[in-house]
Amino acid sequence: MEFTNLEQAELFVDADSCPRQLRTIILKAVLNRKVPAVFVADRSLPDVVEAQEQQLSDSKGNPLVRMVIVEEGDNSADDFLVQIGRQDTIAITRDIPLADRLAELGMVVLDDRGGVYTKATIGERLSLRNLMTDLREFGIHIEKTKPLGPREVQAFANALDREITRLFA
Repeated sequence: MEFTNLEQAELFVDADSCPRQLRTIILKAVLNRKVPAVFVADRSLPDVVEAQEQQLSDSKGNPLVRMVIVEEGDNSADDFLVQIGRQDTIAITRDIPLADRLAELGMVVLDDRGGVYTKATIGERLSLRNLMTDLREFGIHIEKTKPLGPREVQAFANALDREITRLFA
């Protein structure tokens, strides 16, 4: 695995659990806004690999899209993202414990529904997630997350655009 120029990335994607339709939105934003991104997963994602193979770069010559494939296993992509993440950048994940770890680094974290979390705001979301997990373990039926619909996809796209503009414009 080659990990050069990852320090130039401004957008970090937990690609293991990122739906294809959201990856399409992310890739369009990366290419249109010239924001270098790293997609991390334990398998190759054809849409990301195809974008990487175009070898597009930003004004400094940094690759716009990088696909990093980590070893299979629990938290391997998460641990790698925490290792390479840094303050004043954007991370995308639907994994709330990972979002907490990334927010602690000073990253702005977006979930797949357009939620935006920072070090100051992630605690409440993590507490809610932990409560729901405890209730499920005690056998109390809790409604599962609904599938992504057009409203959620639009909320994600809006949040991504807003945060890219706020941090990098």
